[in-house]
Amino acid sequence: MMQKEQLGRSGLNVSGYCLGTMTFGNETDEADAHRQLDMAWDHGINFLDAAEMYPVNPVAFETAGLTEEIVGRWLASRRPADAILATKITGAGSAAVKDGAAISGPRLREVVEASLKRLQSECIDIFQLHWPNRGSYHFRKAWEFDPSGQNRADTVAHMTEVLQMAQTLIAEGKIRHFALSNETAWGTATWLRLAEDAGLPRVVSIQNEYSMLCRMFDLDLAELSVNEDVPLLAYSALGAGLLTGKYAGNVTPENTRRERAPELGGRITPRVFEAVSGYMAIANETGLDPVHLAYQWTRTRPFQCIPIVGARTSAQLEHLLNGVDVSLDPQVCAAIDKVHRAIPMPF
Repeated sequence: MMQKEQLGRSGLNVSGYCLGTMTFGNETDEADAHRQLDMAWDHGINFLDAAEMYPVNPVAFETAGLTEEIVGRWLASRRPADAILATKITGAGSAAVKDGAAISGPRLREVVEASLKRLQSECIDIFQLHWPNRGSYHFRKAWEFDPSGQNRADTVAHMTEVLQMAQTLIAEGKIRHFALSNETAWGTATWLRLAEDAGLPRVVSIQNEYSMLCRMFDLDLAELSVNEDVPLLAYSALGAGLLTGKYAGNVTPENTRRERAPELGGRITPRVFEAVSGYMAIANETGLDPVHLAYQWTRTRPFQCIPIVGARTSAQLEHLLNGVDVSLDPQVCAAIDKVHRAIPMPF
């Protein structure tokens, strides 16, 4: 049974893995989605993550919210007493939102109330901004990120408006905590400063991409995470499936994500397979399953890191949950760091 831990300063006791749901309603039908939820809770996972724009692959206005509806019907049927629910408001420009509307105070209320209905719940434990209105270097955009057009005064005014609405929603009992996703170190520090200065809700966590292939968090955000008690909820810990080894040799097996998204959202590059080969070699030499290696590595980090585990099928989820008790010795972690140093940013 998976052990629980306190998430940062939140007071919430969450499992060491969080169940991701972004395929529910598209790649994963409702029956299998409910099997996954049952399986996760039977293994001690009490923490799940959704978003108003889910399902993905593709993201579409017509299907936005379907994942929350599927999760809501499961919650209504099982009513797990200790469930910790996290979901997100979609950022500016999303195809899931009419006219790509940006995040604002009024839209925050609208989305929270709609998500509560779909989830058939009275309160959302962690409500996250899916990405900042001003943009960021996430979603494989590090190579083109240019903050020079940002207006600091507008950004601060927007953040203050959102925090004030979050405070109101917390007072109304509709959300418990405010959190971020796909944020930067400056952005997170600014949210924290504004909250402290005005007595507004403090950021409780940050959900960013993080894996052996994507370690930008290890730089400035890791230090912020430790000193400000803002844990990382790590998504794409398998690098969109690359770290399973199934795409090694630049192949596309049937019934995989790569059939729907050939470039895996910009992760397919000439160097990525060289990096994957290095990590697969470590798995082979140590007798570790590559999936277990990738997920359990996130649990060795020098800051609180909870991986979001996602699977298209219940069989895949069962396989990855078989590795929750795997431990990595320092030599394995050192070998991973050696590959990372040689190929630090393959995408």
